[in-house]
Amino acid sequence: MARIKPFKGIRPPKDLIEQVASRPYDVLNSAEAREEAKGNEKSLYHIIKPEIDFPVGTDEHDPAVYLKAAANFSMFQEKGWLVQDKKECYYVYAQTMNGKTQYGLVVGAYVPDYMNGIIKKHELTRRDKEEDRMKHVRVNNANIEPVFFAYPDNAELDRIVAKYTSRAPEYDFVAKDDGFGHTFWIIDDDADIARITELFGEMPSLYIADGHHRSAAAALVGAEKAKQNPAHKGDEEYNYFMAVCFPANQLTIIDYNRVVKDLNGLSEEEFLAKLGKNFIVEEKGTDIYKPAALHNFSLYLGGKWYSLTAKQGTYNDSDPIGVLDVTISSNLILDEILGIKDLRSDKRIDFVGGIRGLGELKHRVDSGEMKVALALYPVTMKQLMDIADTGNIMPPKTTWFEPKLRSGLVIHKLE
Repeated sequence: MARIKPFKGIRPPKDLIEQVASRPYDVLNSAEAREEAKGNEKSLYHIIKPEIDFPVGTDEHDPAVYLKAAANFSMFQEKGWLVQDKKECYYVYAQTMNGKTQYGLVVGAYVPDYMNGIIKKHELTRRDKEEDRMKHVRVNNANIEPVFFAYPDNAELDRIVAKYTSRAPEYDFVAKDDGFGHTFWIIDDDADIARITELFGEMPSLYIADGHHRSAAAALVGAEKAKQNPAHKGDEEYNYFMAVCFPANQLTIIDYNRVVKDLNGLSEEEFLAKLGKNFIVEEKGTDIYKPAALHNFSLYLGGKWYSLTAKQGTYNDSDPIGVLDVTISSNLILDEILGIKDLRSDKRIDFVGGIRGLGELKHRVDSGEMKVALALYPVTMKQLMDIADTGNIMPPKTTWFEPKLRSGLVIHKLE
């Protein structure tokens, strides 16, 4: 069963929240972070993208860059830009996009739960990316940024959250860069804190939605600290890492689409003919066509949109991996026809998050940069949880969650 705890969050004062809060470290590059932080010494980018405080071109993995993150984190606290709460609390973090709001509980998730599979993953992680985040956690002795979890729907937790969200929030702002609303409340009532802990303690599993590398890094550093402490008891703060947990029914996974540079030596006519073996192919004209249902795909080629519907027998609806449209398209189009075997390493393919719209796929092809685009029907939360529950791993580039968690609303120290 899942174990969580409240923690003494380190947070910006109300009047500084918009200056401090930032997008997460992995959705922008160093140049973009430099631009967004320009003229703002209080931006969290000075801690999560500290290479911006060095000359352009400095390697973000240079040891001096990690040390600068820790120096900036200390300085933010000394200047009062980040202040630690006196009491261990849970927090509610709400995100609003396109008129829809999702409400997450900010908690300390338990490192051993990650190690023993109670916290379930659905993606493979890369060791180099894990190590980068581990260095960042170690040097700051803190989880500066949260990870994004889903939990099975729970009506009593919904009621507790609603009790707090009916009150005036601690933070409430619309981020200028994405136009999404970010609202934040503090749960400081002892009875509510105890009940939240109990209710999570009845859940067999929590699910990583987004942030597999951050989760791995936070858990590995926690386990490392446990080994290094001869007096380790198991209740130390480093046994927990910061997660924002949303009820699964509030989350929406957005489509994650593909663009390919060439047709593997085929003409457009030959390519469409080969698709006809496993798909019902229908030309849809020049208006953007969006996939209508599971096993229906949208293809853009030569200025026209096509509907592709996978034929019966080309997929297995009782297999949690085989049912996925990303599996069908990877096997029957990208591999079998276009010769793309490894989505992670092949330079002929690129991926476009659905937040950018299908117009972005058209643009990438019309510009001549890419030859063909393929849009997929989004994965559901049920599919994601089924895959995690059966110990399977999603194929690469399957899920895109939006909105992303804002960083800098609250930080968790490991001591």
